[in-house]
Amino acid sequence: MATIKDVARLAGVGLGTASRVVSGKGSVSPATLEKVRKAIEELDFRPSHAARSLLSGSSRMIGVYIPLLKGTFYMPIMQVIDMELRAAGLHMVVAFGVGAGNVREQAVEGINFLIERGCDGLIVMSNALEDADIEAMGTAKDNLVVLNHKYEGIAEQCFTADHFLGGRMAAKSLLQQKHKKIAVIAGPACAPDNVERISGFMRELELAGIDTHKMWVAESNFAPDGGWASAQELVESGYDFTAVFCANDEMAVGAMSYFQHVGINVPVDVSVIGYDDTVTAEFTAPRLSSVHIAWREMTLSGLNFLLNRCYDLGRPVERQFPVSMTWRSSVEKPARMSAKKTVK
Repeated sequence: MATIKDVARLAGVGLGTASRVVSGKGSVSPATLEKVRKAIEELDFRPSHAARSLLSGSSRMIGVYIPLLKGTFYMPIMQVIDMELRAAGLHMVVAFGVGAGNVREQAVEGINFLIERGCDGLIVMSNALEDADIEAMGTAKDNLVVLNHKYEGIAEQCFTADHFLGGRMAAKSLLQQKHKKIAVIAGPACAPDNVERISGFMRELELAGIDTHKMWVAESNFAPDGGWASAQELVESGYDFTAVFCANDEMAVGAMSYFQHVGINVPVDVSVIGYDDTVTAEFTAPRLSSVHIAWREMTLSGLNFLLNRCYDLGRPVERQFPVSMTWRSSVEKPARMSAKKTVK
C-alpha cells in the first residue's frame, strides 16, 4: 500500500509539500499541485484515517457517551447521530457505562476514553457528572454537548426538553378521561428528568383537587423488569386504581405485560400511559398512549451545534422542543364501578 512518502518520491517533491496537497492546507503552485495529484492517482494512494488526522489536525470523529447500551430509548438516538455523521463524512465512536464504579465514575471513565481517542467533539447523555468533572476535561469541554440535562456552567451546550410540562400533560390526559384513582411508577429519584416529570404530574393532579399524598407511588429503574415488578407490587398492595402513569415507555411495557399475565385487561380494567413515545409504544398490545418528547429534534439540534463548533458548518440549531400527547389505545374512561385489582 502506497504511503505519503511514495507520493512525494514519485512527484519529485518534499514530504511537506505532498502533505500540504493531501491535507488541502497551505499554498502549493499549480504545477506542483498537478504533479502530486498525478502521483496520487498513479499510486492509488488513500491516506489512512490516522494519516488524515495528522495531516488535517482533525480526527473527523465525534464521541458519544451513553449510560447503557441496551433498550429501546438510546438506540434510535444513536441511529440519528450515526446517519448524520456518515452523511457529513464523519465517524462515531461510542462509549457507555461499564465497570465496578458508580454511574458518575463510569461516565468520567467513558468520556476520558473518548477524549483519549482524539475525538473532535463529544455528545454526552448523563446527569451523573458534576461541575468539577466538566472542568477537569480542560479544553475538551469547549466541544462538548449534553443531551437531556442542563449543566449551568455550560448551559449553551445543553439541549433538553421541558419534562415538568411533560408530566403535567400526562396528568391532564388522564384527568380528561375522568381518572382520579391513579398510581405512579416513577423512575430513579436520582434522575433529574424523572423528578421533573413526576413533579409536573403531581402538580397537575393537585390543581384538580386530588390528594397526591395518598397516591400509590413506586420508584423503579426505567426498564421493563422494573415496570413488571412495580405492577406486581401495586396489584398485591390492594390499592384501588383505574389508571397508571409510568415515567417511561419501557416500564409501561413491563407493567402492561404483568397486567396481562394476571388477567387484568388494559384498557378495560386499567388505563396505562407512558412517557417518551418511543417506537416500542407503537407496537405494544394494546398500543401505548404516551407523552411525546421530540428526541430526534433535540438530538439533531445538539449534534448540529457541535458540528458547527468543530467544523464551522453553519447548521440550523433549535432550542425549544415541543411536548405533546400521542393517543393510542391503552387509555379509556374508567369503568362505572371501580374495584380493587386482585390476582386471578
